[in-house]
Amino acid sequence: MAADQQGMNDTLSRSIVLVGMMGSGKTAVGTAVARLLNVPFLDSDHEIERAAQMSVAEVFARDGEAFFRARESEVLERLLMGPPGVISTGGGAFLAQGNRDLIARLGVSVWLRADLNLLWNRVRHKNTRPLLRTADPKATLAALLEAREPYYCKAQIAVEAAPSLSIAAMAQKVVRELHAVDGLFEERDDA
Repeated sequence: MAADQQGMNDTLSRSIVLVGMMGSGKTAVGTAVARLLNVPFLDSDHEIERAAQMSVAEVFARDGEAFFRARESEVLERLLMGPPGVISTGGGAFLAQGNRDLIARLGVSVWLRADLNLLWNRVRHKNTRPLLRTADPKATLAALLEAREPYYCKAQIAVEAAPSLSIAAMAQKVVRELHAVDGLFEERDDA
């Protein structure tokens, strides 16, 4: 089956949860994967912002990271309990053991793995990343990547990003990997 045709005749049995660093492509690639699989795309950060009626950065500033992480876990559980789709998580969501357990039980975790240079090129001109509001944001990003990789490598699937891959090509790469997961797809009964 051609890569761009995969998923067209199948339905998801549970949600796909994209994990990884800020700038790894979770939103852009996730949107494309959802389109390929004909399922909804949900972004946990956007769901938190909608509920709080403020940006993630504002929640961090007003209530702190611990408060934000608690809301993030609540939103993730609600999204996983809903119909199967593609869920993009914040970069820190997969660090919590409870979130990893929840995702393993109700979904499939996919780590969009990207190296420091690729991540930095994608985030350096954005001021929407509260954790990078430091004197040396690239060093902060490097430290975050080093600290988080041991958690991200616990994802069920890892898909390597590369600067040469378009969003569509990366999405197709993810879908190919997903088809290797037993029981993730069910044949659609169109009769």
